[in-house]
Amino acid sequence: MTVAPGFIIAAPQSRSGKTTLTLALMARLVRDNIPVAPFKAGPDYLDGIWHQEIVKRPSFNLDTFMVGPEECRLLFEAQRGDALGIVEGVMGLYDGKSGVGGAGSTADLARVLGLPVLLVVNVRGMAGSLIPLVKGFVDAADGFVIAGILANHVGSLQHAQRLSGWLADHGLPPLLGWMGREEHLALQERHLGLTLPGEALAPSRDRLAAALHLDTECFFHLFKPMPSKHAPLVAPVQSFLSGRNIAIARDAAFSFIYPANVACLARMGATLHFFSPLAGDPLPSAIDAIWLPGGYPELHARALSTSSTLQMLREFGQRGGVILAECGGMMTLGDQLVDHQGVSWPMAGLLPIRTVMTSRLAGLGYREERLGVRGHEFHHSVRDPCPLPPAFSLERGDGGVQWNQVRASYVHWYFPSAPRVVADWLRTC
Repeated sequence: MTVAPGFIIAAPQSRSGKTTLTLALMARLVRDNIPVAPFKAGPDYLDGIWHQEIVKRPSFNLDTFMVGPEECRLLFEAQRGDALGIVEGVMGLYDGKSGVGGAGSTADLARVLGLPVLLVVNVRGMAGSLIPLVKGFVDAADGFVIAGILANHVGSLQHAQRLSGWLADHGLPPLLGWMGREEHLALQERHLGLTLPGEALAPSRDRLAAALHLDTECFFHLFKPMPSKHAPLVAPVQSFLSGRNIAIARDAAFSFIYPANVACLARMGATLHFFSPLAGDPLPSAIDAIWLPGGYPELHARALSTSSTLQMLREFGQRGGVILAECGGMMTLGDQLVDHQGVSWPMAGLLPIRTVMTSRLAGLGYREERLGVRGHEFHHSVRDPCPLPPAFSLERGDGGVQWNQVRASYVHWYFPSAPRVVADWLRTC
């Protein structure tokens, strides 16, 4: 294959070590002064936050269903620039919205972007069985190629050498890199995915870089940074929010923010102001609307319950202020939030709802609003099925709540999927 300006890291299934190997490879390249542009396939926030921690630049989501094929191509070229584009896949290579390798899958994204795939394989307890596994994935690749293998949980140098030799003997993609069983740096997880950088036991960039054994000669024979093929364009958006001031909650409790959403609001002409409910920040002055994204309010319920910002949110909504609240944002606007320990914490009290954390996944999947806004739902909480007062209405599907100028639901929306509709939400709900 010819030298490519980037690649996608995929795996046969979830929990194969995609994120660990992706971060280790990014860390290794950054250490060696190779410019890297990070991306994440699928509707995920936490992996992208880790990418940004390692590379020190935003990681944009690419998803052939939620973002759309053409927007994926534009975003990849625009954000890659002259760097090496590294896209971390989602779930297994052929897992997506429906079918085998259909919309939303890593395989579909590889076809759309024209990028080769590096396949991460967990080889713990595996020797010769690697060959039929890899051969099956190579033979099934349709519209893209698998260019190399990244092995995880390798037992020893000799184990890696045997695997590499067998791949070569059978004419299969080379072993480009591996991480040893003893060197493996497991990333800690909680109910919505990975813990955040900076939390206990989080591996440093240097440790990640040192843990990866990389065949640099073979790697750079296949991939290298190069200028984008096209000018860095983005899909045009009219100035639907010109002159509007929008306040965005952003802190450890409200961190699930697509960079593309922020960019979309700015491109529509909005002036953006960030504030921290955890810190008790006052709402920015002279604002026209508030966006409360999702995150981990349940982990910070004690601090939020005493935050003066919540009273300001309640008063803003009661005065008829426009608020768009997603998942954790919706939970914060309710009367109470019951955490995983069963402790009930008072929230803003703007919406007459009570949300309760659950031990199992309560909602998962893509969503599409009737006017075309796409997004996804992923949460470990439920809203108590108590009747709402007549003034409050329920949305179809996710059971979101609308009242006055407040729109709140479990869905995390992708704003560029329908900018005009989102602008209408932020002008009036």
